[in-house]
Amino acid sequence: MCLIAFAWRVHADFPLVVVANRDEYLDRPAMPAHWWQDSPDLLAGRDLEAGGTWMGVARNGRFAALTNYRDPSRRHTNAPSRGALVRQALEQDAGTLATLQAVAAESVRYAGFNLLVSDGETMGIHESTSGSVRLLEPGVYGLSNHLLDTPWPKLSRARRLLAECLPSLPAEEDVLALLCDRTVAADDDLPRTGVSLEWERLLSSTFIHAPGYGTRCSSLVTIDRQGRAQFKEWTWDETGALRSQVRHDFRLAR
Repeated sequence: MCLIAFAWRVHADFPLVVVANRDEYLDRPAMPAHWWQDSPDLLAGRDLEAGGTWMGVARNGRFAALTNYRDPSRRHTNAPSRGALVRQALEQDAGTLATLQAVAAESVRYAGFNLLVSDGETMGIHESTSGSVRLLEPGVYGLSNHLLDTPWPKLSRARRLLAECLPSLPAEEDVLALLCDRTVAADDDLPRTGVSLEWERLLSSTFIHAPGYGTRCSSLVTIDRQGRAQFKEWTWDETGALRSQVRHDFRLAR
C-alpha cells in the first residue's frame, strides 16, 4: 500500500474511516479483497507472488495496513515479505501496542516499512526505520512511503480531502474522486527520496499511472459505532481504467 489517509475516532458515526491506494508493479499478480480460505476471519486482498497482503480487516474489528519506506539506498537482500506482517497483526488477539511491539522486535529482518494496527479500541503505528512504536490520538492522518504525516504534497492533499469528505459518508463519490486524483506536484514541492526527478513526478500524484507501475486498487474501509464494517475496493487495469469492484458488508463478531 502506498497511500493511506484515515480518520480515527473523528466521525460521530464511523470511528474508523480508511481510504487507500495500493501502488505496485503491473505484472505482479494479486487478488481483490476476499475472505481468505486459509484464514477465514481475514478479509483482504492478496499478493499472489508472496502470499501476504497490504491491508485487511478481521471479523472481530481488527485492522492492519502497511506501506513500504522508499529509500533506494537502503538495500535489504533476501528479506522476508512485509505482506506477512499484516496477516500476522490481523490474526493476533493481543492489543494494539503489544502487537506492534512484537513486530518491532523483529522488524530489522525486513526492508523498511510502516505498519498501522487497530484492535478496535486503539490505533497505533510502528515505523521500522525510526524504531518508533506509538498509539495515536483521535485525528485525521496520512501515510505514504515515508513516516506518518510526512508533508508530501499528495499526502497533505489526501488528508485535507478526507476531512472534507467525512460529512458526506456513507456516500463514496467524494472518496473515489480523492483516490483517483492524478494531479502531479510542482517540481519545487517534490520530495527527494533517491529516485530520479522523472519518477518523483510520476509518484507524486495520488493515483499513479507510470510505465510498468501504478495504482492497482483503491479501497474504502469503514467501521461504524453499531459494529458494522464495510470494505469496498476498486481494481484498475494497466491503462488506469476500472477493471472490477467488490464490496463486503459484515457485522463484527466481538
